[in-house]
Amino acid sequence: MADENIIQKMSEDDFSGKIRRAFNVDEQQWYFSVVDLVGVLVDKQTRREASDYWKNLKQRREKEGIQLVSFCHQLKLQAEDGKLYKTDVANMENILRIVQEIPSPKVEPVKQWLAKVGQERLDEEKDPEKSIERAIDNYKKQGKSIEWIVTRLQGKGDRLHLTTEWRERGIEGNEFAHLTNTMYGILYDTNAKGLRKIKGLDDKESLRDNKSRIELALDSLAEISTIEIMQNNNSQGYIECNTATKDGSKIARDARNALEEKLGRSIIVTKTQLKSGYE
Repeated sequence: MADENIIQKMSEDDFSGKIRRAFNVDEQQWYFSVVDLVGVLVDKQTRREASDYWKNLKQRREKEGIQLVSFCHQLKLQAEDGKLYKTDVANMENILRIVQEIPSPKVEPVKQWLAKVGQERLDEEKDPEKSIERAIDNYKKQGKSIEWIVTRLQGKGDRLHLTTEWRERGIEGNEFAHLTNTMYGILYDTNAKGLRKIKGLDDKESLRDNKSRIELALDSLAEISTIEIMQNNNSQGYIECNTATKDGSKIARDARNALEEKLGRSIIVTKTQLKSGYE
């Protein structure tokens, strides 16, 4: 399963922040972290405990002639430390089989949640606008203003456009993260990890969901500028795309410098400032 075809997402609703899942664009189906699901079902507090339970369950069933591992794939998912590690995942059909192997009072709620995830995907295929509406509703529940939401959703589109351009120009694997850090290094004088630290975010919190409208707009300016430069120069491969990324980021950096000079302060805001209503 190619990592570049995967869109990762944390679970929502009743299992918020507990079950990692990833959508395979090519296969058009969700894959769920088996360890996370096991942890929810058997009330394990850490992924290490859940991983041990899953390992023992596989061994017990193997002795009985049932190969649970045959239901799984391996996919790199983000862990608590922000790094990617290979993790057992299963699609909707096989994750339901695994759920049935675990005695737990949470089996039915988990199955209902899985059904909801599947239905939401079907609804979005029929009407893509539903996914946008759902995103707007989720951001409103977080107390975001409509102005911030519009800027954030536009930024999602700009980011997708950029990563698509990178992919079509030969970028793959960890090179996406390297190019993003090139952009951040010029625009914010630090990489993504450093910006998280400045903002006071933990590894589970979305960096872009914790940016102000100005920061989001500068991200978009850097991304759109990079796209235009790559297209104009027909950039190919990592070196040429990295050069274009630097040039595009410098344009946004110049805009940041000019604005900060007028405002007399940094445009970077912390999580605390955002929670206090500063957008």
